[in-house]
Amino acid sequence: MAAVAGESSSVIKVAALSGSLRKGSYNRGLIRSAIELSKGRVEGLQIEYVDISPLPLLNTDLEVNGTYPPEVEAFRQKILAADSILFASPEYNYSVASPLKNALDWASRAPNVWAAKPAAIVSAGGGFGGGRSQYHLRQIGVFLDLHFINKPEFFLNAFQPPAKFNNDGDLIDEDAKNRLKDVLLSLKEFTLRFQGKN
Repeated sequence: MAAVAGESSSVIKVAALSGSLRKGSYNRGLIRSAIELSKGRVEGLQIEYVDISPLPLLNTDLEVNGTYPPEVEAFRQKILAADSILFASPEYNYSVASPLKNALDWASRAPNVWAAKPAAIVSAGGGFGGGRSQYHLRQIGVFLDLHFINKPEFFLNAFQPPAKFNNDGDLIDEDAKNRLKDVLLSLKEFTLRFQGKN
């Protein structure tokens, strides 16, 4: 794509996944906010929400002659086409939510389309704000050859006053938005360095 005067010569394509399937999920709200930020305060990122709800439960019987079900193949192609990944990872029972683990497993089937992708994790929830799920996701990422940014970390206690989200699950806290912006800037810089463009 040719560069336009005044614009960056390359746009980083980010696939954004939420481990929560609920429409009003705070973690999906983080992704919506990230998309909004990428259109204003963070230039050079094109963030696409990738819905993991259509994916069937992992069952290798569904792989026929090296092919995958259409929903799985479409998902794998979106991950393959992305320059980097943004995970919104809620914490379920001290770990990664099962829909996200299912998505991780499907895209890791040969060939592993996660390999060599820069990535970042954000999370919202109670207590530690999803911190333990992030720790487990990082462990999974080591085997999948994902490369996570280390700083800044983003955990958000969604239930501690003042309100962080509205009734639709949209992020309304300006401090949290600024912290999310810093994560996106770090992911952008890391991706450019990873690609040898910075």
